[in-house]
Amino acid sequence: MAKNLVIVESPAKAKTIEGFLGKDFVVKSSFGHIRDLPGKDISIDIENNFEPKYVISDDKKKVVAELKKLSKSSDMVWLATDEDREGEAISWHLLEALGLDEKKTKRIVFHEITKGAITHAIETPRALDKNLVDAQQARRVLDRLVGYELSPILWKKIKPSLSAGRVQSVAVRLIVEREREIMNFNASSSYRVIGNFVIGGKTILKAELPKRFPSMEEAQDFLEACAKSEFSIADLETKPAKKSPTAPFTTSTLQQEASRKLGYSVSQTMMIAQRLYESGKITYMRTDSVNLSETALNGARNEIISAYGKEYAQTRKYATKSKGAQEAHEAIRPTDFAVHEIGGSSQESRLYDLIWKRSIASQMSDAQLEKTTVKIDVSKADQDFVAKGEVIKFEGFLKVYLESTDDESEEEKEGVLPPMKVGEKLGLKEISATQRFTQHPPRYQEASLVRKLEELGIGRPSTYAPTISTVQKRGYVIKEAREGVERKYMQLTLDAKGINKEERTETTGAEKNKLFPTDIGMVVTDFLLEHFERIMDYSFTANVEKQFDEIAEGQRKWNKMIETFYKTFHTNVVDTLENADRASGERELGKDPKTGKKLIVRIGRFGPMAQIGDSEDEDKPQFASLLPTQNLETITFEEALDLFKLPREVGEYKGEKMFAAIGRFGPYIRYGKLFASIKKADGDDPMTITHDRAVEIVQAKIQAEKEKYIKVFEEDPDVQVLKGRFGPYIKHGKKNVKIPKDVEPSSLTLEQCLKLSAEAPDKKGRGAASTKKTAAKKTTTKKAPAKKKTTAKKTTAKKTPPKKK
Repeated sequence: MAKNLVIVESPAKAKTIEGFLGKDFVVKSSFGHIRDLPGKDISIDIENNFEPKYVISDDKKKVVAELKKLSKSSDMVWLATDEDREGEAISWHLLEALGLDEKKTKRIVFHEITKGAITHAIETPRALDKNLVDAQQARRVLDRLVGYELSPILWKKIKPSLSAGRVQSVAVRLIVEREREIMNFNASSSYRVIGNFVIGGKTILKAELPKRFPSMEEAQDFLEACAKSEFSIADLETKPAKKSPTAPFTTSTLQQEASRKLGYSVSQTMMIAQRLYESGKITYMRTDSVNLSETALNGARNEIISAYGKEYAQTRKYATKSKGAQEAHEAIRPTDFAVHEIGGSSQESRLYDLIWKRSIASQMSDAQLEKTTVKIDVSKADQDFVAKGEVIKFEGFLKVYLESTDDESEEEKEGVLPPMKVGEKLGLKEISATQRFTQHPPRYQEASLVRKLEELGIGRPSTYAPTISTVQKRGYVIKEAREGVERKYMQLTLDAKGINKEERTETTGAEKNKLFPTDIGMVVTDFLLEHFERIMDYSFTANVEKQFDEIAEGQRKWNKMIETFYKTFHTNVVDTLENADRASGERELGKDPKTGKKLIVRIGRFGPMAQIGDSEDEDKPQFASLLPTQNLETITFEEALDLFKLPREVGEYKGEKMFAAIGRFGPYIRYGKLFASIKKADGDDPMTITHDRAVEIVQAKIQAEKEKYIKVFEEDPDVQVLKGRFGPYIKHGKKNVKIPKDVEPSSLTLEQCLKLSAEAPDKKGRGAASTKKTAAKKTTTKKAPAKKKTTAKKTTAKKTPPKKK
């Protein structure tokens, strides 16, 4: 056996590192965390200083057994997990779970996977940093306490199967508040005036009036003045300017720029960056730092001089602005600046190119510009037109890279102006006054939400991607594109023929990959804000992050921090369970004209719905699900009433009636026993879908159902070989069974199917309803810990809800 065992988190990382070490080293992967808090209960001993009860995951027992065996036969074990808190915690769990001898165990860290970095790490090992471990442990324990105590309240007070989280709920709040800003936004209009002038008899000079007119009458008055005016260059100002490069990437700025330039989601960016890091192409991708090492600065300088020339090189050192930056090592950069392009997938290549350009540009000279401002006199009016131009005198860093922005304004970029001189007369080609409308605040994209969280001090580089993924998985937020709406606007145009007034139409408000809160997300946010204002407070959440940082620096004890938080929080939980009213986001819209009963909209068991009548009435209430495009807060009385026209008969097909309706999973066509989904993406609506379109959907569903069956058995109809979303599988009654990869599905016999079914483990049920009720009941019995003698025994003795944060 090898004398040295090196343990890393991922197989890809292990493979890269093994190539740098000699035959005396064997490198193995732990495949991430090997221990965690089990999902079946809260697994925190509240009575005993909030001690977590870790277990080895079932899927890691084989890995742990192998690592134990290898560690016992090695002279030295090197824990080489990632350099952040999460990596430190994994190393600590390995130390504990494998029963490693600390005298024969060394911790090594590196921010890039290169031969030099790995060799240096082996030469400079350090002890395990328990402060970093405690900071990670504090986050895990606190988030478990919040999630496991808040979730049962949501089940009881709003709707089953909901869950809450400390950072995620605050992120949803941001999206909900932005949506309400947009709902309450009232657009105002003004007239933007742009003139196209002729200079030198042929060249067009485009200029804009700095002032906008609030009414069409004022805009028309100005155009009438222009019709009688002469135009000339009143002033010409040219002055030098410069543009400096931005700092190299941190985790959040990489996520933002990859979203703008490449269209990648936050989680997609992190997944690709992880692969680049593990293959040794870039430095560690979870960092708050914009710092570059001396080695990196020299490498970048040499490459810039070699590729572009000495005048393009300018060494720069950037300071990290982010407060409490925990991973203050290096920015994200290539490990070797001489490598301009890499192999691998297209995604990896594009992200590497972005990182390389940003890093190189940060060490390049300023771009030298010449900015020109021209004032155009209007002889019969008080206002001047202004034209702005920009000429690049020396490209500097712009030769390589220019940062994108999230600015969605319609303002046009400055261009190059033609030659001109003060006093020169201009001809008029056209002046237009166009009605423009103020824009509501932009909805968040994933990357802009990350930027906002970072600004508020909420979360850290390792938490951004999981937070954004979680709020979408929970159904509190959806990411989608939405079509714009048509809007009329006025345009006045002055040309040689005079002033023309025209009403035009434009499409406005189109959204692409924006984050929208769902109705349930809004109701949950309102409930938590009402009853858990402290948890939902931005400053409080940011302060918790600071306390984690203090734990990491050894300035605070983690369990004391948890105890201080938990006392107030748990009292709040008990009080809310006992005293808070149910929340459903209910709105009364009016009276049903047929029955005279009230029409309301609210959150029901299966989501947003409209309801006519009360449960106390003699007749049962009528219910109808809201359409995916409708919202509890904005739906009108007429729109809600229309929902009760469903199911709606849309005609017959082969003697069988077809009905359009809305169900638990959205709109559909019912045709006998067949249910075919109506997809919003196809532009279909159950209220308006035609007979012919319904027939198309039904035919497509019938064809898909036919193609689903690979094999059936007359002697046992309960057994079928089917084509599923994730590939072929065996259906045996209610049990779904995987088919081994080396088995041809169409060749399976009934006996083989039954054998595979018998060998496959039964799928574990969730035990949802009864478990949730018990969990909610048990949360009320918990008591906050006292300073000396705790009363939390009931909490730890009882089972707590099977919900993860």
